[in-house]
Amino acid sequence: MTKWAKRIASSMATKPELARLIVAPSDTDADMLYATRIFIGDPFIFLQQNGKRTLVLSDLEIDRAKKNAKADDFVMFSQLEREVQGKAKKAPPYEKVVAHFLTKRGVKRAKVPANFPLGFANEIRRRGITLETSNGLFWPAREKKTAEEIRLLERALRITETGMKRGMEILKASTVGAGKKLKWSGKTLTSEILRAEIDSAILRAGGVPTNTIVAGGDQACDPHERGFGPLRANSLIIFDIFPRDAKTGYWGDMTRTVVRGRASEQQRKLWEAVKAGQALALKRIKAGVDGMSIHQAITELFNDRGFPTEERNGRRVGFFHGTGHGLGLEIHEYPRLQKVVLKAGQCLTVEPGLYYPGIGGTRIEDVVIVEKDGCRILSKFSKQLEI
Repeated sequence: MTKWAKRIASSMATKPELARLIVAPSDTDADMLYATRIFIGDPFIFLQQNGKRTLVLSDLEIDRAKKNAKADDFVMFSQLEREVQGKAKKAPPYEKVVAHFLTKRGVKRAKVPANFPLGFANEIRRRGITLETSNGLFWPAREKKTAEEIRLLERALRITETGMKRGMEILKASTVGAGKKLKWSGKTLTSEILRAEIDSAILRAGGVPTNTIVAGGDQACDPHERGFGPLRANSLIIFDIFPRDAKTGYWGDMTRTVVRGRASEQQRKLWEAVKAGQALALKRIKAGVDGMSIHQAITELFNDRGFPTEERNGRRVGFFHGTGHGLGLEIHEYPRLQKVVLKAGQCLTVEPGLYYPGIGGTRIEDVVIVEKDGCRILSKFSKQLEI
């Protein structure tokens, strides 16, 4: 058994191992990428049976997989397809080939991820094979990051910081035009232009940008608004950058909020409250702590500083999202910080925010590894309000 297979197997119970089955593209399925460590854009078959891991792949992918994938056995899909097709003129549906493969391997029961395709499941069950979905993480070992995974997360964060640095450089180089609109390189600086510059820097650094947020003013009061139109001086601007490392599939995630020019007293108080809320969380995070207690403490701090979470004019204002989420081979993976008792080895974002139309939005986000007596902050980019 390979080293990676042993790591996966170590997360299983001591009772006889249930076969594990995934049919998905590893480009977009984190469980498949975790199991195989190779990017493949089309669905393929992964089977773990009695500690042995088999991949069923197209002729196009099998030789590359033999060189790079974490598996013990490789099977050509086309051979299985011919066996099912026999003398028929039409090639069989993919799910019939999957079921045939499982029957050949003597699989009677298998565990599949919760998102396993229903059409495939129906065909497999027609063959008398019992399928069970995972209750929680399909690979429990994914929750605790290894030293190697932490290194890969740090690499993804360095890519993220390259994009953030480019964004701040352009903002600093901008000038103020009519109506407080920022100008850069001879034209009005918009969210779209600045996002394109950030994303280009990420691509050059080896990352894949995904829905980068550059949102100013009241736009930033909708936390997932990407931002559009001219950016203005003396206005809060949220940069939320979360690229995927093209080489490894691990994600970075970081948010900074700045003002190009001078912040008003209200803006400064908002920003300082969020910075203090994040500092409180970073101080309290450690193994054994209930994440909800941290979330509630931040909410109380915000209330004490005059920033309650409530509904005004039909919309939510204040701190109305979670304090943080898991990060790894998914941008939002288990656990949510405020919904779990923290464990050593978890990788989490810490990103409190406050949002009030008329003042603007502020969010500050860093990535940490939970440790026995505290947390290790993986992010390195500085925090400053005025640029």
